[in-house]
Amino acid sequence: MMNLFTTIDIPSLPSLTHSDKLMLIGSCFATEMGERLQRAKFACDVNPYGVLYNPLSISQALKEMLSGKVYTPTDLFQHADYWHSPMHHGDFSVPTVDEALQTINHRIAMAHEALQSLDCLLLTFGTAWVYEEKDTHRIVGNCHKLPERNFLRRRLSVEEIVSEYTSLFTGMMARNPKLKIVLTVSPIRHVRDGLHNNQLSKATLLLAIDQLQQSFSGRVFYFPAYELLMDELRDYRFYADDLVHPSAKAVEMVWQRFVQVAMNADTQQLMKQCNNLAQALNHRPLQPQSEENCRFLQQIMLKIEELSEKYPNLDFQNEKALCHTRLNNLQK
Repeated sequence: MMNLFTTIDIPSLPSLTHSDKLMLIGSCFATEMGERLQRAKFACDVNPYGVLYNPLSISQALKEMLSGKVYTPTDLFQHADYWHSPMHHGDFSVPTVDEALQTINHRIAMAHEALQSLDCLLLTFGTAWVYEEKDTHRIVGNCHKLPERNFLRRRLSVEEIVSEYTSLFTGMMARNPKLKIVLTVSPIRHVRDGLHNNQLSKATLLLAIDQLQQSFSGRVFYFPAYELLMDELRDYRFYADDLVHPSAKAVEMVWQRFVQVAMNADTQQLMKQCNNLAQALNHRPLQPQSEENCRFLQQIMLKIEELSEKYPNLDFQNEKALCHTRLNNLQK
């Protein structure tokens, strides 16, 4: 039979289980993967600064989280009626400085605590192109639609990235000897850079990651999300309508390849049980007040109790609360 696909060989990854503590930082691809891990009930912190694209902003965010940085009004600026952090995604931009500081500092405090006992850190680099403030020479995580004249746009070198992360990883691993790190390159193309510049950017990231893998053999790993989309799924039917972002089907296929390599059979079975529970709770009955729906909810509650007893480290509080609310509503 003719082979119509180029199959990508996936390098070995750390084996992940539900007892591991995970953190994902980086592009929106990191968010996609992180949300799936959270739905499967992994202990997982996802993008504490919001989406970040370039390696140096990701590194700076990690340094701030490791030190437990506390943001003050001098770390923020006001633009277009909102207060912004140059290090954070627009999700953290709000009308008042107090609200911005409260949200930012709360997330940093949570991430600082999580990093102390982290088992696996997954970083997704999106682009090697950065925006550097002309006045301060600081590389920002987000421009927040400030005028382009405020910034110098340049492409990071392989050496810059490798030097930054060699220092960062050495310090993190000294403090946490069990820490494993998985690096990946976002398959999302940055077409505003131009397709050629996008390729140069992705190549820079790939070369830097390769050097880091060699320097930290057995501690730093690579998952080829970029290659899976560019080569194995190289067809526009695997893209969204903008022809840049992966389609939902493509993201699911990349996710399944990650699960196959990083999770053993027992972990995959537990993930399936958690996903089945989530699907059951998302079910919308035709007759919500019926006895049949009451029995259905009671069965879900029994399943939640069974999983909670068998896996006490998993958090099903939200599912319990939702099921209790629906059952109480039936009794009114």
